[in-house]
Amino acid sequence: MNLEHITLEVNKICIETGHFIKSQVENLSNQDVIEKGVHNLVTFVDKESEKQIITALVPLVKDAGFIAEEQSNLPRGDEYNWIVDPLDGTTNFVHGIPLFSISIALMKKDELLIGVVYEINLKECFYAWKGGGAFLNGKPIHVSGTDKLDNSLVATGFPYYDYSLLDPYLSLFKDLMQTSRGVRRLGSAAVDLAYVACGRFELFYEYGLQSWDVAAGALIVQEAGGMVTDFKKGNQYIFGQQLIASNILIHSEFTCKLQEHFKNKT
Repeated sequence: MNLEHITLEVNKICIETGHFIKSQVENLSNQDVIEKGVHNLVTFVDKESEKQIITALVPLVKDAGFIAEEQSNLPRGDEYNWIVDPLDGTTNFVHGIPLFSISIALMKKDELLIGVVYEINLKECFYAWKGGGAFLNGKPIHVSGTDKLDNSLVATGFPYYDYSLLDPYLSLFKDLMQTSRGVRRLGSAAVDLAYVACGRFELFYEYGLQSWDVAAGALIVQEAGGMVTDFKKGNQYIFGQQLIASNILIHSEFTCKLQEHFKNKT
């Protein structure tokens, strides 16, 4: 399997689908927005984009299945599966905030092989394949060299339905406001991970995430020289709904801080 070739084909799919998504920004009305869960929005653009992406991915890897945000009834493969988020940052999209992305990953069993995150508004395509390094629009990228949390810019996401860890989350947030250069919440976990990979952020953490939010970005971070774990420093970050991604150098410092606040609640 030529992972580089397949990755570049996925890039093309993302860019083409991105054109469609961007063209729909001004056409969206309130009647087009549906709440599929508490504060969890979906539009016809999400659904149509996913259909376009899946149709284009099918020929690339024989017998691959799908784990897709909007079509939970799609068959999964025994060996290979595409993990697809057709529009990560739907709330931003609905409100006209220009930061949302497409995220596509390929897994073989439990191993990530390909990751592509396309931020549609800036036309930035972040991508990686296993063992091939990480890239942004054709140029190699690497995580930052900052070695102290105090000098780091941190990204996170806010829980919108699972508030079970809200108290330790806010306690950690308050701590980071005082012990880092700042905390940002962009509204697209896929973009947050891509920004860690290219050194714009030193670290990203969040809980309540789904596999389609993080699979592609996690591989891109790793191939850019970074580290990805769950909150307990384990490897359950794709399906475990907890993730920390960093430049490695501040990972232990941050994880110790997180565990002080969360204690046994993770």
